[in-house]
Formats: sequence, C-alpha cells, structure tokens
Amino acid sequence: MKRLFTNIGTLVGILPAHIRRKQGHQMNVVSEIANAWLLVENGKIAAFGGPDQPCPENHDEVIDCQGGLVMPAFCDSHTHIVYAGSRDGEFLDKIHGLSYEAIAARGGGILNSADLLHRSSDDELFQQAMERVSEMIAKGTGSIEIKSGYGLNPDDELKMLRVIDRIKAASPALIRSTFLGAHAVGRDYTHEAYVSAVIKMMPRAAQYADFVDVFCDEGFFTVEDTERILKEGLRYGLRAKIHANELAVSGGVQVGVRYAALSVDHLERTGEAEIEALRGSETMPTMLPGSSFFLGIPFGKAKEFISEGLGVALASDYNPGSSPSGDMRFVMALGCIRMRLTPIQAFNAVTINSAYAMGVNELSGSITVGKRADLILTQPGWTLTKIPYLHQTPFIRQVYLQGKAV
Repeated sequence: MKRLFTNIGTLVGILPAHIRRKQGHQMNVVSEIANAWLLVENGKIAAFGGPDQPCPENHDEVIDCQGGLVMPAFCDSHTHIVYAGSRDGEFLDKIHGLSYEAIAARGGGILNSADLLHRSSDDELFQQAMERVSEMIAKGTGSIEIKSGYGLNPDDELKMLRVIDRIKAASPALIRSTFLGAHAVGRDYTHEAYVSAVIKMMPRAAQYADFVDVFCDEGFFTVEDTERILKEGLRYGLRAKIHANELAVSGGVQVGVRYAALSVDHLERTGEAEIEALRGSETMPTMLPGSSFFLGIPFGKAKEFISEGLGVALASDYNPGSSPSGDMRFVMALGCIRMRLTPIQAFNAVTINSAYAMGVNELSGSITVGKRADLILTQPGWTLTKIPYLHQTPFIRQVYLQGKAV
C-alpha cells in the first residue's frame, strides 16, 4: 500500500539515517522542507521532497494535507501506564501539603498502587492501560516505553510484564517494556530480602522485558543495590534505564553511566559531577517536566546540559501519583515555558532523543527514509513554535501510525 501525502505546508524533523541522537549545538537545529510531499509504502517512509521534486505518480491513495505541518509522532521514553484505579486521594494530600516522601512513608504512593494492582486481573489491567495508550496516541504519541514496578512481588511484577506484552501485540504504537522490580521495597520484605527477590525475578522478567530499571534515590535503592541488580540484568541481556536524582543527588547517574545505561531519568537534582559523568557517554539524560510540574519540585537543568554539549530527552512519566498525564505536547510546552528550551530544542527532546532513550531511534523519532511512518498532521497554519506556545489549542488534524490513520 502506497500513500502519498501532498500539499504539506512544512515537513519538519528530517534526519539522515546515521543521526542517532542530538547533542549540544545540534539540539538547536531542525531540518524542514516547505511545500513538501511524503510517500509511505507498507507503513514506512519511502521518499519525500519539496516543490522542485515531482511527486511520485505510482501510489494507491493521496492525502491532501491542505498546508498543514507534518512532523514525526512524539516518542515517550518513560511511562508507568499499567496501573490499577486512581490515586486521587493522594492528590488531596498533596494539596494539603504532604510531600511525595511523606505520602510514601505512611504506606501511600507506589505501595498504594501495588495493593490496587494485586487485586486486579490481567484483563482489567490490560483494558485500563489500553485506554491510556489510546489517549496518548490521540495526542500524537507513536512510541511508548512502559515500566513494571507496581507489582513489587514476583507474581505481580510478572503480571505487569505480561500485560505490557499484550499491549505490544494489540497497539499500533511502538511499545518497549522495562522491568522495574526495584521501584520500592515490597510489603512484607526487608530491604535486603527484596533486593535479592528482584535479582531472582530476572530470568522470568527477561522473557518479556527489553530493559531493566532501578529507582536509585534517597529512601529507595542505593548505588550498591543498583549495581547488583544491573549486573544481573546484563546477564540476561537487559540494558539499564535508571531512575536517578529525583529526590536527592543519589549517585544514580554515575552508576547508570558505569553500566552503559541507555538513559538516566528524572535528574531534577544534578550538578557538575553528573554532567561530567555523562559527557562522552552513550547514556541519554532524560528529564520529566510533568513530574516537576505536578509535585512542585525543581525542573531539570536542561539548558545547562545542552550548553555543556549534552543531549536531553523529555518524557511524560505518566503515572497515577506524580505525573498523571501522557500529553507529550504539554511536556514539550513545559520544556519551553519552565525549562526555557527553545521550541526546536524541545522538539528534538520529544522526538529523536526520546526515541534514542527507549532504543527505537532506528525505527522512529524523525522523518527518515526507512523509518516507521508515525506522523502528526496538523491543521493548516501551525508552526513548530505555535505548538508549545498555544499549548492548549487543538492542533492535530490526524495521527498516522505506520502510515495509517488512527
């Protein structure tokens, strides 16, 4: 099946295939073509060009973009969307002044979600998660990383990973799975016993997961715990993705880099040592402004990282307790409004860099021949700057995943 997109006002986010991510001054650049066309064949980008290149005549369907902007779909490299029910009661606790740590200390937070998940069946979790996936797709997201971590015991962690596997098969979005057994210490475990339990879960988790993650932060898991878990993950072919430096300067960035983590995520609290650890590494710093916004904690120092030659990815952290939204357009807007990124920097952070941070940059994240045709078509008149500026005004005319309208 060949679909020809014509009358594109601006085709944005063009990259050659060898560009895996953007760093430093590259974050300030986006390639685009005005008055463009794009050909999709069998779900992949087959060709594109401008007014000086005639449109291909061999096609099955023509889509008139009517001057709208076409860009790659958002990539969301950090979510927790397999969960049960709601934690709106904790929303009231936050309004009344309780901190994230205080809520967790009295049995709320992640442990609350674990209790709700334990009482839910695979089918119930799948149905709820698919509603969230559909919501994210409608808002323009085409690639989603989903973590376990609300099971906190072997059976329930495996339940989550099975559900994520079902989502991979059922959704038109590109899905990646992360084993986050070390999200918190499960009920009825000592700290040491739970770390050992997570290590013992690894062979079963590796049957489903693409990555392994640890919440390496104050009050959760130490650098030493993290090293033990990552070593075991590597034995089973699971590359690391780390929660780090949300609550304190934890050493999580450094241990992540030592173990060649694909990404280190959160980074609300970082300094020169973290920048130096990341410099020259293959690890993508990933910041989660939705969590900063919802919890009222500092935003990551994205501009400082970029000025030091690093790349930055932005992701939603969609979860029931600290970032109950998967709207990547809003994440892009927060990157501009609260982190002072330019629209181009924020665009690169929510497309190619977030694709890199979930290991799918060869498949999505840019307008590149051979990649999935995961596209956002806007209404006429939209620009890259207007998308985060008019951050609540509807802008999407149609989302296409693998070239098909969804």
